[in-house]
Amino acid sequence: MTSGRTNLTRTAPQFLFDFGSPNAYLSHLAIPAIEQRIGVKFEYVPILLGGIFKSTNNKSPAETLAGVKNKREFQQVETERFVKRFQVPPYVMNPFFPVNTLNLMRTAIAAQLEGVFEKYVDAAFHHMWREPKKMDDPEVAAKALASSGLDAQKLFARAGEPEVKGKLIKNTEEAVARGAFGSPTFFVGDEMFFGKEQLREVEEMVLEK
Repeated sequence: MTSGRTNLTRTAPQFLFDFGSPNAYLSHLAIPAIEQRIGVKFEYVPILLGGIFKSTNNKSPAETLAGVKNKREFQQVETERFVKRFQVPPYVMNPFFPVNTLNLMRTAIAAQLEGVFEKYVDAAFHHMWREPKKMDDPEVAAKALASSGLDAQKLFARAGEPEVKGKLIKNTEEAVARGAFGSPTFFVGDEMFFGKEQLREVEEMVLEK
Protein backbone atom coordinates (compact mmCIF):
# COMPACT_ATOMS: atom_id res chain seq x y z
CA MET A 1 0.00 0.00 0.00
CA THR A 2 1.21 3.48 -0.75
CA SER A 3 1.81 5.32 2.49
CA GLY A 4 3.72 8.43 1.52
CA ARG A 5 6.74 7.10 3.40
CA THR A 6 9.95 6.27 1.58
CA ASN A 7 12.65 3.62 1.77
CA LEU A 8 10.21 0.79 2.38
CA THR A 9 11.64 -2.70 2.16
CA ARG A 10 10.17 -6.17 2.12
CA THR A 11 10.47 -6.34 5.90
CA ALA A 12 9.08 -2.88 6.59
CA PRO A 13 6.66 -3.09 9.51
CA GLN A 14 3.15 -1.83 8.96
CA PHE A 15 1.31 0.41 11.42
CA LEU A 16 -2.48 0.23 11.16
CA PHE A 17 -3.85 3.29 12.88
CA ASP A 18 -6.89 5.42 13.61
CA PHE A 19 -6.57 8.92 15.04
CA GLY A 20 -9.20 8.04 17.65
CA SER A 21 -6.73 5.86 19.56
CA PRO A 22 -4.48 7.59 22.09
CA ASN A 23 -2.28 4.49 22.09
CA ALA A 24 -1.86 4.85 18.32
CA TYR A 25 -0.72 8.42 18.99
CA LEU A 26 1.87 7.24 21.52
CA SER A 27 3.04 4.61 19.04
CA HIS A 28 3.39 7.32 16.38
CA LEU A 29 5.64 9.30 18.72
CA ALA A 30 7.78 6.25 19.49
CA ILE A 31 8.19 5.04 15.90
CA PRO A 32 10.83 7.55 14.64
CA ALA A 33 13.44 6.35 17.15
CA ILE A 34 12.66 2.74 16.26
CA GLU A 35 13.05 3.56 12.56
CA GLN A 36 16.49 4.96 13.30
CA ARG A 37 17.51 1.77 15.10
CA ILE A 38 16.17 -0.68 12.54
CA GLY A 39 17.10 1.33 9.46
CA VAL A 40 13.69 1.02 7.81
CA LYS A 41 10.54 3.12 7.70
CA PHE A 42 7.20 1.94 9.01
CA GLU A 43 4.39 1.82 6.49
CA TYR A 44 1.43 3.76 7.88
CA VAL A 45 -1.94 2.26 6.90
CA PRO A 46 -5.09 4.29 7.71
CA ILE A 47 -7.99 2.15 8.90
CA LEU A 48 -11.37 2.95 10.44
CA LEU A 49 -11.45 1.71 14.01
CA GLY A 50 -15.24 1.87 14.18
CA GLY A 51 -15.43 -0.38 11.13
CA ILE A 52 -13.03 -2.88 12.69
CA PHE A 53 -15.02 -2.89 15.93
CA LYS A 54 -18.22 -3.52 14.01
CA SER A 55 -16.71 -6.35 11.97
CA THR A 56 -15.10 -8.08 14.96
CA ASN A 57 -17.72 -7.36 17.64
CA ASN A 58 -15.03 -5.54 19.60
CA LYS A 59 -15.57 -2.50 21.83
CA SER A 60 -13.48 0.48 22.85
CA PRO A 61 -11.34 0.31 26.02
CA ALA A 62 -13.67 2.85 27.61
CA GLU A 63 -16.41 0.22 27.40
CA THR A 64 -14.36 -2.89 28.13
CA LEU A 65 -12.67 -1.35 31.17
CA ALA A 66 -15.89 -0.01 32.69
CA GLY A 67 -16.55 -1.62 36.05
CA VAL A 68 -13.45 -3.86 35.99
CA LYS A 69 -11.57 -3.45 39.26
CA ASN A 70 -7.83 -2.69 38.92
CA LYS A 71 -7.61 -3.05 35.12
CA ARG A 72 -7.86 0.65 34.26
CA GLU A 73 -5.31 1.45 36.95
CA PHE A 74 -2.89 -1.14 35.54
CA GLN A 75 -3.27 0.22 32.04
CA GLN A 76 -2.37 3.67 33.35
CA VAL A 77 0.80 2.25 34.90
CA GLU A 78 1.56 0.47 31.63
CA THR A 79 1.18 3.73 29.72
CA GLU A 80 3.51 5.50 32.14
CA ARG A 81 6.10 2.77 31.58
CA PHE A 82 5.75 3.17 27.82
CA VAL A 83 6.18 6.95 27.99
CA LYS A 84 9.32 6.53 30.10
CA ARG A 85 10.78 3.71 27.99
CA PHE A 86 10.33 5.48 24.66
CA GLN A 87 10.89 8.98 26.06
CA VAL A 88 7.76 10.47 24.52
CA PRO A 89 5.34 12.99 26.01
CA PRO A 90 2.07 11.59 27.36
CA TYR A 91 -1.14 12.26 25.52
CA VAL A 92 -3.62 14.85 26.75
CA MET A 93 -7.05 13.31 27.14
CA ASN A 94 -9.39 14.73 24.52
CA PRO A 95 -12.36 16.26 26.39
CA PHE A 96 -14.60 15.50 23.41
CA PHE A 97 -13.76 11.78 23.37
CA PRO A 98 -15.06 9.67 21.73
CA VAL A 99 -14.49 11.57 18.50
CA ASN A 100 -15.99 10.24 15.26
CA THR A 101 -12.90 9.79 13.08
CA LEU A 102 -14.55 8.81 9.79
CA ASN A 103 -13.77 12.08 8.03
CA LEU A 104 -10.29 12.30 9.55
CA MET A 105 -9.42 8.83 8.29
CA ARG A 106 -10.85 9.48 4.83
CA THR A 107 -8.79 12.64 4.76
CA ALA A 108 -5.70 10.59 5.60
CA ILE A 109 -6.27 8.67 2.37
CA ALA A 110 -6.76 11.97 0.54
CA ALA A 111 -3.50 13.24 2.05
CA GLN A 112 -1.70 10.20 0.65
CA LEU A 113 -2.98 11.02 -2.81
CA GLU A 114 -2.06 14.70 -2.40
CA GLY A 115 1.47 13.94 -1.23
CA VAL A 116 1.10 15.47 2.24
CA PHE A 117 0.50 12.30 4.23
CA GLU A 118 3.24 12.59 6.84
CA LYS A 119 2.43 16.24 7.53
CA TYR A 120 -1.26 15.43 7.82
CA VAL A 121 -0.72 12.48 10.16
CA ASP A 122 1.45 14.60 12.46
CA ALA A 123 -1.15 17.36 12.47
CA ALA A 124 -4.20 15.18 13.01
CA PHE A 125 -2.60 13.30 15.89
CA HIS A 126 -1.41 16.60 17.41
CA HIS A 127 -4.86 18.14 17.35
CA MET A 128 -6.43 14.97 18.76
CA TRP A 129 -4.01 14.15 21.57
CA ARG A 130 -1.52 16.97 22.16
CA GLU A 131 -3.70 20.07 21.85
CA PRO A 132 -7.02 18.22 21.76
CA LYS A 133 -9.97 19.59 19.86
CA LYS A 134 -13.36 18.38 18.68
CA MET A 135 -11.94 17.04 15.43
CA ASP A 136 -15.24 15.58 14.20
CA ASP A 137 -16.52 19.15 13.84
CA PRO A 138 -15.60 20.08 10.24
CA GLU A 139 -15.06 23.74 11.06
CA VAL A 140 -12.87 22.99 14.06
CA ALA A 141 -10.88 20.40 12.11
CA ALA A 142 -10.41 22.69 9.12
CA LYS A 143 -9.11 25.51 11.32
CA ALA A 144 -6.78 23.13 13.19
CA LEU A 145 -5.33 21.60 10.04
CA ALA A 146 -4.93 25.01 8.40
CA SER A 147 -2.97 26.16 11.45
CA SER A 148 -0.61 23.26 10.75
CA GLY A 149 0.00 24.47 7.20
CA LEU A 150 -2.39 22.16 5.37
CA ASP A 151 -4.98 23.01 2.73
CA ALA A 152 -7.85 21.59 4.75
CA GLN A 153 -10.59 22.47 2.29
CA LYS A 154 -8.76 20.80 -0.59
CA LEU A 155 -8.16 17.67 1.48
CA PHE A 156 -11.73 17.53 2.76
CA ALA A 157 -13.06 17.88 -0.78
CA ARG A 158 -10.94 14.97 -1.95
CA ALA A 159 -11.92 12.94 1.12
CA GLY A 160 -15.46 12.87 -0.25
CA GLU A 161 -14.45 11.18 -3.50
CA PRO A 162 -15.64 7.57 -4.03
CA GLU A 163 -12.06 6.42 -4.67
CA VAL A 164 -10.96 7.70 -1.28
CA LYS A 165 -13.94 6.27 0.59
CA GLY A 166 -13.41 2.92 -1.12
CA LYS A 167 -9.73 2.82 -0.22
CA LEU A 168 -10.46 3.33 3.48
CA ILE A 169 -13.07 0.57 3.37
CA LYS A 170 -10.60 -1.73 1.61
CA ASN A 171 -7.84 -1.01 4.14
CA THR A 172 -10.24 -1.75 6.99
CA GLU A 173 -11.61 -4.95 5.48
CA GLU A 174 -8.11 -6.21 4.68
CA ALA A 175 -7.02 -5.48 8.23
CA VAL A 176 -9.84 -7.60 9.65
CA ALA A 177 -9.11 -10.37 7.15
CA ARG A 178 -5.50 -10.43 8.37
CA GLY A 179 -6.59 -10.70 12.01
CA ALA A 180 -6.82 -7.13 13.26
CA PHE A 181 -9.40 -6.24 15.91
CA GLY A 182 -8.25 -2.81 17.05
CA SER A 183 -5.61 -0.08 16.85
CA PRO A 184 -2.68 0.20 17.08
CA THR A 185 -1.99 -2.98 15.15
CA PHE A 186 1.36 -3.82 13.58
CA PHE A 187 2.39 -6.35 10.98
CA VAL A 188 5.84 -7.65 10.14
CA GLY A 189 5.13 -9.77 7.11
CA ASP A 190 2.26 -12.00 8.22
CA GLU A 191 3.05 -11.68 11.92
CA MET A 192 0.57 -9.48 13.77
CA PHE A 193 1.18 -7.51 16.95
CA PHE A 194 -1.46 -5.57 18.87
CA GLY A 195 -0.99 -2.66 21.23
CA LYS A 196 1.72 -0.08 21.76
CA GLU A 197 3.58 -2.36 24.17
CA GLN A 198 4.26 -4.75 21.29
CA LEU A 199 6.52 -2.24 19.55
CA ARG A 200 9.51 -3.85 21.24
CA GLU A 201 8.60 -7.18 19.67
CA VAL A 202 8.02 -5.51 16.30
CA GLU A 203 11.50 -4.01 16.47
CA GLU A 204 13.07 -7.33 17.42
CA MET A 205 11.35 -9.20 14.61
CA VAL A 206 12.42 -6.68 11.97
CA LEU A 207 16.01 -6.95 13.14
CA GLU A 208 15.83 -10.75 13.01
CA LYS A 209 14.68 -10.80 9.38
